[in-house]
Amino acid sequence: MKQAMLIVNPSSGKEEALDHVETIKEILTEKGYEVSVAQTEKELDATKYCQGACKDEFDLIVSMGGDGTLHKTINGMVDQTHRPLLGIIPLGTVNDFARALDIPLQVEEAVDVLRSDQTKAVDIGRFNDQYFVNIVAAGAVAEATSEVTPEQKTKFGSLAYMMEGMKTLTNHSYPIRIEYDDKAWEGESFLFLAALTNSAGGFENLSPEAEVNDGKIHGYVVPKVSMIRLATIASAIVRGNLKDEKDVQYFKADRIRLTSKEELVTNVDGEEGDPLPVELSVLPSHIQVVVK
Repeated sequence: MKQAMLIVNPSSGKEEALDHVETIKEILTEKGYEVSVAQTEKELDATKYCQGACKDEFDLIVSMGGDGTLHKTINGMVDQTHRPLLGIIPLGTVNDFARALDIPLQVEEAVDVLRSDQTKAVDIGRFNDQYFVNIVAAGAVAEATSEVTPEQKTKFGSLAYMMEGMKTLTNHSYPIRIEYDDKAWEGESFLFLAALTNSAGGFENLSPEAEVNDGKIHGYVVPKVSMIRLATIASAIVRGNLKDEKDVQYFKADRIRLTSKEELVTNVDGEEGDPLPVELSVLPSHIQVVVK
């Protein structure tokens, strides 16, 4: 019999995650799976559960939680000799990866996707010795998103990231060197973004050029500009035409290296990442995700 593991963050979805477990077990049992349920309690539980399921050659892993739970689950799957199919039940505030894959954000509809036999190969990004699926930010917004409180996320959702980000952008720029493939950019920058998908921070058109399986990292450099220009660029982020702004440097790359003369933090899929220097690369079509 096929084996499936449901990795559940019980605090996600206004603590309603466990209410849907039995329905998921019924759906997967009907599809011929024997289902194990693993609840997360500590920081790296999802990663460890996923690594164990890969080692035991499970056929399916379902991540039930927010972007943080999904990020940790995928970090346990990447580079394993055996990688199960991945199912996603998005229960977080933003759910960027689910948005990029057109997985419904309504829990009942997302659960129903597990009935599907359709899968999609997706790229995974490497960030030093970790992995990401949506976006890496370096600069002011990376600092700001680390300061968004759970209360702000609950009240304002993705708007909380924009609010904090713009507040910080008006105060700070940083020296940064960005080496990508055989090219480089160096100068004062408010923000650098490296996107694998179109959705970040809940903004589904932040990087409309990015496809989940195009094998590329999409880079955006926002240099130090006047406050008036910065406001225009911020508006372009919301409109989905950031790359068309004349001051913004846009590129596609297989590999990126970021360095700075100052201590500069990063944000990886909404979680605090390593400080610079960092190296990014892409693993093309590395994981198969269940889609509708």
